Amino acid sequence: MDFDLSEEQRLLKESIDGLLTDSYDFEQRKKYMKEKGGWSKAVWLKLAEQGLLGLPFAEADGGFGGGGVETMIVMEALGKALVLEPYLATVVIGGGFLRHAGTDAQKAAHVPAIIDGSKTLAFAQLEKNSRYDLFDVSTTAKKKGDGWIIDGEKFVVLNGENADTLVVTARTKGDRRDGSGIGVFLVPGTAKGVARKGYPTQDGLHAADITFTGVEVGADAVLGNPEDSLALIERVVDEARVALCAEAVGLMDESLTTTVEYIKTRKQFGVAIGSFQSLQHRASDMFVAAEQARSMSMFATMAGDFEDAKERTNAIAAAKVQIGKSLKFVGQQSIQLHGGIGMTMEAKIGHYFKRLTMIENTFGDTEYHQRRVADAGGLI
Repeated sequence: MDFDLSEEQRLLKESIDGLLTDSYDFEQRKKYMKEKGGWSKAVWLKLAEQGLLGLPFAEADGGFGGGGVETMIVMEALGKALVLEPYLATVVIGGGFLRHAGTDAQKAAHVPAIIDGSKTLAFAQLEKNSRYDLFDVSTTAKKKGDGWIIDGEKFVVLNGENADTLVVTARTKGDRRDGSGIGVFLVPGTAKGVARKGYPTQDGLHAADITFTGVEVGADAVLGNPEDSLALIERVVDEARVALCAEAVGLMDESLTTTVEYIKTRKQFGVAIGSFQSLQHRASDMFVAAEQARSMSMFATMAGDFEDAKERTNAIAAAKVQIGKSLKFVGQQSIQLHGGIGMTMEAKIGHYFKRLTMIENTFGDTEYHQRRVADAGGLI
């Protein structure tokens, strides 16, 4: 199988790598963290200018018709640069719901603004006791005329603090853990009854806890079938997991590069510690783990196009397992080889480890996905 990038994909990689090299070193990142919402509007607009925010959208909607490989290239680059901007929340997840279930009117209302960088989205899904179960939904959406009234709470909503539009899961019928009776709604972030409490997360990003109290939305707020959207949610979340796998590969790449550079220059007993064979073996093991993760990220990217939902889900769960194992090993070894300095806020390696740790716990940790693969009786 040919894993080489096409000419267009190679140019995409060069383009985003060049942009981030110029705009996103570690010192610049520290400044961006202090801006409103914890990320840089100027960098976001640069991503828009290069067409990266419109990459996965159909040409008919103003996008570039990119697929999973193009998203993988972008997410790897964002991971390598430790980017704070809400590409995952807005383009991959929010955009995914619009691509798969949006009406022409909904796409016209949101996609152009996403593409030009004037609108960001957030996925309000996690609830107090739901953990990783996407079907565990207590937030309710009740019919009122042609519209709906939404009540409930969502937690750790990535980019939820400043998102212009919230993509909200809510139960329209049935009990809390029923697989049916779940809808997806587009809710303006400033709608009456929406209360947001924002805060920084451990990896430097920003999230919010959001309360919905009698929030009224119209019939045009519904994405897909309001009584049976679990399959839609699972598909978009699977795409988010694939994107996170690619981001983790970029993070591991840079963690390995940074660590090797450090042990080549850090001296002990008058010589660079990188000359010690035991540390060379550790670095070699880190390289192997990162390459295993890269292979599974590619596999997950291909699996994202599987039409059979079970086959797709099992393959992506298996990829998330390997990514979780690799990132934990690479992250921990990076910190250990840096020694005490790796635990400081001044050293960038600690920030990479934090982001890797957050990825491992997003949309299912390693143990959760191991159970899913085991319950399915294997990979496929």
